[in-house]
Amino acid sequence: MKTIKKYSNRRLYDTDQSEYVTLEQLAELIRDGDDVEVIHAESGEDLTQATLAQIVVESRGAARLLPVPLLTQMIRMEDDALAEFMSLYMSWAMDVYFQMKRGFRDMNPYQFFGGGMSSFNPTRALGRLFGQSAPWNRGGGGGEGAAERGEEKSDEDIASLRREIRRLNERIDEMGEEG
Repeated sequence: MKTIKKYSNRRLYDTDQSEYVTLEQLAELIRDGDDVEVIHAESGEDLTQATLAQIVVESRGAARLLPVPLLTQMIRMEDDALAEFMSLYMSWAMDVYFQMKRGFRDMNPYQFFGGGMSSFNPTRALGRLFGQSAPWNRGGGGGEGAAERGEEKSDEDIASLRREIRRLNERIDEMGEEG
């Protein structure tokens, strides 16, 4: 495990390589498979989680994916409630994302949808599935929802998407039983 020291001036120092690194270079180390530990250079406080969250939000462009109403609600939450939300909801969302991605990748050779699944984007699919029904979109308040983009979604549209997902899951199950 690489130890990275973070100084008060926000600079990151790779103790293994004896050199300063940028946040993007640290992200590249992690993408290459290195495990890192980030500690405050003076106090020894573990800053790993905060630094990794900063990488996700800043260098991976995640901030633009989080709607303003969700961010506002997260800021207003108590620390315990926020921690529970992040651990449960975000873990669930990542699991769903990877299951969808894996499921559609496995289905690709069958090309159920004519042109194949090469253009399928699980992130967009999740966004369409939740649309305005997502908890952070209830009650309006700042974020660009489907209506603002000119994509009026009715309850029937959402129900139709959910039926389609159920059909796809049934097909995946059938393929698993055959294989």
